[in-house]
Amino acid sequence: MPEPGPATLTLETCTSIDDIPARPWERLAGHSNPFLRYEFFQALEASGCTSEATGWSPSHLVFKSDDKIVGLAPAFLKSHSMGEYVFDWAWADAYQRHGLSYYPKLLIAIPFTPSAGPRLLLDPDLRQQLTAEQIHDLLDTLTDTLGAHSWHLLFPDSEDQKLLHHDRELHRIGCQFHWHNHGYEDFDDFLSALASRKRKSIRKERKKVADIGLDIRTLSGSELEERHWDAFFQFYMSTTDKKWGQSYLHREFFSMLGDRMPDSVVMVMAFDGERPVAGALNLKGADCLYGRNWGALESHKFLHFECCYYRAIDYAIEHGLARVEAGAQGPHKVQRGYLPAPVYSLHYIRDPGFEDAVGDFVMRERFQIEREMAAITEEYSPYRNEDGDG
Repeated sequence: MPEPGPATLTLETCTSIDDIPARPWERLAGHSNPFLRYEFFQALEASGCTSEATGWSPSHLVFKSDDKIVGLAPAFLKSHSMGEYVFDWAWADAYQRHGLSYYPKLLIAIPFTPSAGPRLLLDPDLRQQLTAEQIHDLLDTLTDTLGAHSWHLLFPDSEDQKLLHHDRELHRIGCQFHWHNHGYEDFDDFLSALASRKRKSIRKERKKVADIGLDIRTLSGSELEERHWDAFFQFYMSTTDKKWGQSYLHREFFSMLGDRMPDSVVMVMAFDGERPVAGALNLKGADCLYGRNWGALESHKFLHFECCYYRAIDYAIEHGLARVEAGAQGPHKVQRGYLPAPVYSLHYIRDPGFEDAVGDFVMRERFQIEREMAAITEEYSPYRNEDGDG
């Protein structure tokens, strides 16, 4: 049995990342995950992407013991459910139909980022001492203090899932598509692991893109200039306007990202001569390349696959990264070497009646998603099976 947590442990919130000293944040978050970098949250706030006006009011969690910071977590008081990639619109509608308010809700997450990783940045000794009951008591009390009706923790890693495992919250599952590097020497070595029909299909797609005559470059660090960010913001706005009718990230955010985290940024950009026409933004971690945003001013067949998926694989192989996470959704990624991977979220709803109803939904949803993931892997995997070409 774990020892009881510190008797003086408290949980409070800060309404700006700047109210939290950088040193404890960096000590607890480390530098292996780009989305947990102190500079990342500074860029979001300073550019106005996360603010009360956008419905993302910073409410970062601060765990203290004897007035010393022993834990942190990125958190927001939300007045809507946009930009989360874990969809609870139906839950909010059910609340509204019963004359109740679903918002505000406490969200522990990385804004606009469907990528799994640590969310509760706890001192290792504290993590060993804490129980699920204690962490829930702290979060439930804080939720009540903030006037929220629920708390939600999106895309936690396995350590946070183990810490929070308790009957008082709902465990939800989702599906993404990830590529794994099995020690490939180059792209052709990766292709050799695929069934012959899939190899031919990918080579055909890449050749058709090459025949267009665009100059596709992978840019990082000091190679990225303001003109590149100007172009990429055009791509980003064009795509978000077409797909969602709104954008979450402001132009200033991209400049700040390039200025404060240059070595974490990997941009794949297509040029017609010297004119940028499309681009894919990735962030690099210690062992993973995270695909984030794509946009284009011109439509070229297979260019999206080349910039977002194949060039990401090229980069991961060249730099010895273990995997590529290509973002949310997209079964079309399977044929390009990206296989289903489960992602998780944890939810606590204070109203017992709604908790039961949502719990039933989550259980049925989980069964369906797990079944679909197994079917996709078994029926559509592009990789050669053990008995032959497959």
